[in-house]
Parts: sequence; structure tokens; C-alpha cells
Amino acid sequence: MLALADPELDNGPRTDKSARSRMCALSREVKAVDELIRFVVAPQGEVIADVKRRLPGRGLWLSASRSVVNEAVRRNLFRRGFKREVRVTPALSADTELLLARNLVEALAVAAKAGQVVSGFAKVEALLRQRDGAIAALIHASDGAPDGIRKLDAMARQNRGNRDESAEIPIVTALSSAELDLALGRANVIHAALLAGPGSGTFLSRGQTLVRYRLADDDKTPGTAARNSE
Repeated sequence: MLALADPELDNGPRTDKSARSRMCALSREVKAVDELIRFVVAPQGEVIADVKRRLPGRGLWLSASRSVVNEAVRRNLFRRGFKREVRVTPALSADTELLLARNLVEALAVAAKAGQVVSGFAKVEALLRQRDGAIAALIHASDGAPDGIRKLDAMARQNRGNRDESAEIPIVTALSSAELDLALGRANVIHAALLAGPGSGTFLSRGQTLVRYRLADDDKTPGTAARNSE
């Protein structure tokens, strides 16, 4: 069972910029900040997720889990934690997931503008055949056709970087085709490859957060993978 206690708030994103771990206000477990989501109170008094950990004001942290956010809403944890009257929408967990997905789309768009994304089955297939270690992640639309996904995944399993023969290419299926279209500025994107570069780490980190949020309590959620092939 998760124990409920009055959580300590952080001192703001600037003063606590160097913090590497925080306590989940619901479970009271101390975790790495990448495993948590920060919540703040907007000027209008509404609790919102600060998925980039940049918004002003003191913040309350919860494990990156849809069910944890739902439980915090159910237990009125935000009012107790912030020690003031706040407005909490029943859709907070869903709104948080949308923000996490938007954050991932934004990271992919930034990488694409930097020339770090190749899209289209044929282009991705050709890139995998090169086996030169240039691919940082293989990306499939969560609603893509299984046959094409299986073929490229099989190639990814065989693809190894020159420097680390044990390294496998992460496979990300956290975004829908519509979201990939939005990120890459073209229609009907099903397959893409993220090339190694400055933006790849940000994309993979945000992808892991979104997947963790969706799968922390339910490994049957569609469009779930930000993983290494097995």
C-alpha cells in the first residue's frame, strides 16, 4: 500500500536545478527526477504538470505513473501538499499524458530540424543495412502495420555499432502516425530513424518518461515501447 503523508515541496526549478532525486509525495519513495513528474500551481490556482521542470513556484513531485496521479487526485493530495486551496481537474492524469506526448513530439521536431531524422520505410531500411552505428533509435507509429514493423525490428536486432557490438538500437513506438506527422511536417509517417546527435538523448529520455507513465501499472497499454529489441 502507498502511504500518504504531507510532502515537502521543492524550492523552485532554479534554486533546485542541480537536484538529481526527489521524493514522491504519494509513496514517499525517493527516486531519480527522471522517474518523477513535477506539479505546480498555475496563477489561476489550477494544478498542472510541469513536464519540463521549468515552471516557477514550488513544486510537488509524483512518480511518473497515471495511476499515481489518479490516486493523488482522489486523496486530495495536492491541496494537502501545497497547503492551500487549489483546483484539480479530474482529467489531470489524462492532461499530463498529453503534455508528455507533446513534449516527445517537440523533441523529435527539434531533432528533425537539425537533420537527425530519416523517415520512410525504404530510407530507414537502407540506413539499417549500412550497419554503421549512426542510428540512435528506430521509431514506429503505434498504429503502424505489424509486418513492416517486424521487418525493420529484425534488421535492428542484427544492427550493431562498430564500437560496441553488444549495443542494440532502442525501438520507440510511443507516438501515433498523426503525432509523427506533426513532428516531422509530412503526412503518413509510419517509420523513422533518429540519428545520433545532440537531440537524440533528449528524445530518448522523454520517450522513456512517457512510456513509464503509461506502463508503470499496466503493461498492456497500446503503443507502449521505448525499448531495446530482444
